[in-house]
Amino acid sequence: MRDGPHAGLAALDCLDASALELYHFLPAARADLVRRIGRPEDAESAYEAAPQLAQNDRERSFLLRRLAEVQQSRSA
Repeated sequence: MRDGPHAGLAALDCLDASALELYHFLPAARADLVRRIGRPEDAESAYEAAPQLAQNDRERSFLLRRLAEVQQSRSA
């Protein structure tokens, strides 16, 4: 976040996604960053993936709330 969401997204793109494919924080981080740069469709897609991977009910609930927020903002 120090260098902004574009830099954060670039850093995520450099990660080996196959090694982190079951790690719910990867799509959650991507969703937050693309939401911040104004790409709500991409944010919605990433927020849809993240809760399915979460192992914790609180994290899953948080991610589902974020998904709902993005969906509401897109329909407004």
